[in-house]
Amino acid sequence: MSNASYTNGGEGRASAWFLGTLGSLCVIGFLVWVLNNTTRPADLAAARAVERAQFRAEVEQAAAVLVQNYSWKDKTKGVVNLPIERAMELVAQEWQNPAQARAAMISRVEELTAPPPEPENPYE
Repeated sequence: MSNASYTNGGEGRASAWFLGTLGSLCVIGFLVWVLNNTTRPADLAAARAVERAQFRAEVEQAAAVLVQNYSWKDKTKGVVNLPIERAMELVAQEWQNPAQARAAMISRVEELTAPPPEPENPYE
């Protein structure tokens, strides 16, 4: 046997081994990519995100109606929802005299947070 034929055969085997390994890795990588893209479950948070966005829009719309219009909050106590601009005007007018405004604010808080009267019949 000559050294030239032995060396050429070894190089051929090494390159075949290298190409076989490289080809196998490419096939495995392709299979992993296919499995990853075809077996991925649907995004569960996407539907929930749409629901949250719709709910937020509804809440903001309802809040905008309250902020921009007059309405009764508690008619028995005389509490009214005012548009923000009007409420700011009233507060600015009221606080021209700070001592009187503070006393009025304290009386309103006490009036609104007063406990209900005791029932006549203790079993009610």
